[in-house]
Amino acid sequence: MAIIKPFKGIRPPKELVEKVESRPYDVLDSEEARAEAGDNEMSLYHIIKPEIDFPVGTSECDPRVYEKAAENFKKFQDKGWLVQDAREHYYIYAQTMNGKTQYGLVVCAHTDDYMAGRIKKHELTRRDKEEDRMKHVRVNNANIEPVFFAYPDNAVLNEILMRYAATEPEYDFIAPIDGFRHQFWVINDEKDTQVITDEFAKMPSLYIADGHHRSAAAALVGAEKQKQNPNHNGTEEYNFFMAVCFQASQLTILDYNRVVKDLNGMSSEEFLAALQVNFIVEDKGTEIYKPQQLHEFSLYLDQHWFSLKAKEGTYDNNDPIGVLDVDISSRLILDEILNIGDLRSSQRIDFVGGLRGLGELKRRVDSGEMRAALALYPVSMQQIMDIADSGKIMPPKATWFEPKLRSGLVIHKLS
Repeated sequence: MAIIKPFKGIRPPKELVEKVESRPYDVLDSEEARAEAGDNEMSLYHIIKPEIDFPVGTSECDPRVYEKAAENFKKFQDKGWLVQDAREHYYIYAQTMNGKTQYGLVVCAHTDDYMAGRIKKHELTRRDKEEDRMKHVRVNNANIEPVFFAYPDNAVLNEILMRYAATEPEYDFIAPIDGFRHQFWVINDEKDTQVITDEFAKMPSLYIADGHHRSAAAALVGAEKQKQNPNHNGTEEYNFFMAVCFQASQLTILDYNRVVKDLNGMSSEEFLAALQVNFIVEDKGTEIYKPQQLHEFSLYLDQHWFSLKAKEGTYDNNDPIGVLDVDISSRLILDEILNIGDLRSSQRIDFVGGLRGLGELKRRVDSGEMRAALALYPVSMQQIMDIADSGKIMPPKATWFEPKLRSGLVIHKLS
């Protein structure tokens, strides 16, 4: 069963939400955050990217930077830019991209569920990134930013979501840069709160969609606090961390594409010939060509687009990893032909999120920066859940979720 609870969210007043809210910490660098914050002292970047309050070049891992985050978090509360709700609530957070809306429930998930594997992951985490987020959680004694979960579709929860969606939201704004719409409701009815708790209790698992490092950090800090408290009883707020949970069928996963700097010493003709061993290769001309189905890839090379269809026998439909296009391309193209084995460390490859479109792949190759580009068909949420259920881990750089959760709409304090 998935244990969740409502919480006393710390939120900006309605009239300040667009001053406070921001993109998540890990989708932009320090200088981008400095530019977006500008002279807005209410920007959440002063808490989640506090290096912007120091001279350019200051490391985001400098101990003074973490201390500044806590100082700014207190300042935001003292000035009334963030205010804690008087009682515990669940919240609803809706995002609209390209005319499609997905509705998430903002809850507190249990750290024990993460530790026990009932909150399932599909990616490896890096210890250095975990430690960075752990420091941020410790110094603020709060989950400033939520993680992003998926759950199996549920008709009872959907009825609640749709009922609130028909009412006026607490927040409703269009985010700068991407132009996506974000809406937020407070669930005030205690009967609805109980139904939500009960419905989640029937679920054997929740699935991390995005935010693996934040999830790990929150759970590890909770475990630390359990050990440090001689009177620990399991009901303390530090046993929980903030998550936005979406029905799996509503989520949009975009393609996560590859660009490579060289062809491993081969000419274009030799490379195409090598591909024909495991793929049906078809020249599609000079117009951008997007993969139409699973196991089809688009290659951009020498100002031409090619369709690459994996031949029967090159993948295993019964293997949740082996059937993935990201695995097929990694094994049969990047590793076997181009000798790019470690996608996490190789300097010969880069990755482009699907929101940028295939035109970005063309641009980077045409500019001479890259030699070729490979576009993949998007992974499905069902594939992610199947892999998580199997206990396996997806290859790196396999998923790109959009839209990203905005930060600063609600914060969870650990005490």
